[in-house]
Amino acid sequence: MTDFIPDTIVLVHGLWMTPRSWEGWVAHYEAQGYNVLTPAYPGFEIEVEALRENPDVIANQTVPGIIDHITALINELDQPPIIMGHSFGGTITQLLLDRGLGCSGVVIDSAPTEGVRVNPVSQARSLFPVLKNPANRHRAAGFTPEEFHYAFTNTLSKEESDKVYDRYHIAAPGSFVWEFGLFANFKPGKQDTWVNYGNDDRAPLLFIAGGADHIMPPSVNKSNFKHWKKKSKALTEFHEFPGRSHWTCAEPGWEEIADTALSWAVVHASAHASQA
Repeated sequence: MTDFIPDTIVLVHGLWMTPRSWEGWVAHYEAQGYNVLTPAYPGFEIEVEALRENPDVIANQTVPGIIDHITALINELDQPPIIMGHSFGGTITQLLLDRGLGCSGVVIDSAPTEGVRVNPVSQARSLFPVLKNPANRHRAAGFTPEEFHYAFTNTLSKEESDKVYDRYHIAAPGSFVWEFGLFANFKPGKQDTWVNYGNDDRAPLLFIAGGADHIMPPSVNKSNFKHWKKKSKALTEFHEFPGRSHWTCAEPGWEEIADTALSWAVVHASAHASQA
């Protein structure tokens, strides 16, 4: 395949969020002529306010279910899309690329795939509200506004953070935090977030990290990047934006992140297609 020009972007949201979190990026990319899809996790098609009223939909999520759901959507497209994911959406993006989907991928402040053993203090503090109660493993678990401010929006004022919280925050599957968080690497066998780091055939992958991110600090993203870089011949790159929080996709200046992600993805999707 030569002269390949991607026309569709798939944006995958993370935990404690819904597709609404991508609203700025959708408008930004659609204005440039792209078809932009923001698949929800199964059952997340309802609005934020409705999900707050129905936490069972959240608690019952599974990683294979999410992967199958998004895979089906991608398989309906006429050509492979650019896939971008934020936070746990970054984990999902890596899993999708490892399965041969997408023409290029960008992960922003990504949660790690299996095997990343870097657990900074700020990450442990961010996840502690969910991990402090074992009962959260079987239910939807959210943050208080104060906890959210530390974990997601620490570069914003408390007033600005509260506005973000009110518009976007929902609970997350507590099982995901327990299964794939700080304790994931102590479990035997392959987990649902396992990828083949030696996969030479996957599409190009860019890691973008926020220098001030508390919940998924640059050290976590850099370790995840190195796992791919050491074992796979497929293109893998890393870029850090200093001073940006986990809310980097919507905090002031987010357009620079969106433009960097898109320009990298388009250039390397075309190069990857020409080598296919």
